[in-house]
Amino acid sequence: MKLVTAIIKPFKLDDVREALSEVGVAGITVTEVKGFGRQKGHTELYRGAEYVVDFLPKIKLEAAVSEGQVDDVIEAITKAANTGKIGDGKIFVSSIEQTIRIRTGETGPDAL
Repeated sequence: MKLVTAIIKPFKLDDVREALSEVGVAGITVTEVKGFGRQKGHTELYRGAEYVVDFLPKIKLEAAVSEGQVDDVIEAITKAANTGKIGDGKIFVSSIEQTIRIRTGETGPDAL
């Protein structure tokens, strides 16, 4: 089992959710986060004063998937979240040691 974590632009969430649904991902967790990478934020003008926005709004999306789904999930996220511009985001894949469904007590892949 793997945990796929993606940091994407907020306006791409619906596209990514639909793409994940098409490849058979049963559930995702979405969190609104702020951060920056290579783009290092940007400057904005407000009432004549210029200020720096260091942390940009992003979406953190997490999906626990089986080993066989990982490549499809990565491809779906990459295609759906890509704008071709800086700040499109990152995808991280981590191993999951154990999974338990609280309601039924199922463990391992059955709990997904």
